[in-house]
Amino acid sequence: MKSPHIMIVDDTPENLHLLSNLLIKADYRVSAFPHGTLALRAASQRQPDLILLDITMPGMDGYEVCAQLKADQALQDIPVIFISALDDTLDKTKAFRAGGVDYITKPFQVEEVYARVNTHLLLRRSQQQLETANVCLEQQVADQLEEISRSQRAMIFALAKLSHMRDDDTGLHLERVQDLCRALAIQLAADSVYAHLITVDFIETIYQASPLHDVGKVGIDDAIMLKPGKLTTEEFEVMKTHASLGAATLEFVYAKYPHNDFIRMGIDIAKYHHERWNGQGYPCGLAGDKIPLSARIMALVDVYEALRAKRPYKEPFSHQKAIEIIMDGCGSYFDPQVVQAFCAIDSEFDEIHASNNEALNPVLSSFLATD
Repeated sequence: MKSPHIMIVDDTPENLHLLSNLLIKADYRVSAFPHGTLALRAASQRQPDLILLDITMPGMDGYEVCAQLKADQALQDIPVIFISALDDTLDKTKAFRAGGVDYITKPFQVEEVYARVNTHLLLRRSQQQLETANVCLEQQVADQLEEISRSQRAMIFALAKLSHMRDDDTGLHLERVQDLCRALAIQLAADSVYAHLITVDFIETIYQASPLHDVGKVGIDDAIMLKPGKLTTEEFEVMKTHASLGAATLEFVYAKYPHNDFIRMGIDIAKYHHERWNGQGYPCGLAGDKIPLSARIMALVDVYEALRAKRPYKEPFSHQKAIEIIMDGCGSYFDPQVVQAFCAIDSEFDEIHASNNEALNPVLSSFLATD
């Protein structure tokens, strides 16, 4: 372990020589400078553990040197002990206000110099150890919170997956939804009027929250959810309640974890992804930018997925046909900016759909086939 490095700044050669010898004899590493400009430059290149700083020097006095040290974020924590022949209370007060931690009066008393230097080096070492411990503790807390967050996301994703098991979902619908929402959000961030709203956190959050869009379907009766044909008007009205049911479920979770952005966005997506740009959607009849941006993104992704999916009552549409239908809905069903972003990356949508269009694993397929 290296011995502490002490910097001495004094315009008097005799003082520099005397203090240097005292400290070297005590096994300290010493660097000595006759004025503040040199000392500041040297400190920025190789930080000392403590500075002994004369007050009365030509040009830049000790107060100014200390002020510049304290103004530099990299140097501001270095303890400064002022040394001076001035013994007036006002001078000492000014030194402490400038940022000094102690004050030694000339002529020096050897034991006093050793005592004050040792005390402040010990305090500095303790402070550094505490800062290191705090950093480690903060990292441990952050890691634990991230683990808790991952566990929460995994459990809620499982709930979302469960809701789609009843919806004749034999592929990787939720995984495709995640990838499609992320791709669309990235494009909107790159080229749209919403670029300032879509941060890295927004993109990650919509990726995590998008599988919650239909979580409310867990509360819809099997007779409706599993009906092989088209729904009647009355049945469709019941089906529409899944948006509010899902949001209500997530709001209950959010009440337990009120600072969870993932759940907050999940509520918006679940509740509003069937709203239309023209205000004729459900459940609230919101229009335009009154609909949360995350839900507007999800609305297009959900329709694209529905168009490409095979159902008992319809064959899947081609990618090109899905594009045509979505473009027809621009400005009525969908936010024009979101449609524009979709058109810019439509080939990526097709690739995601193809790469994630795998059959469910045999164990899960057997489970779903069991009444």
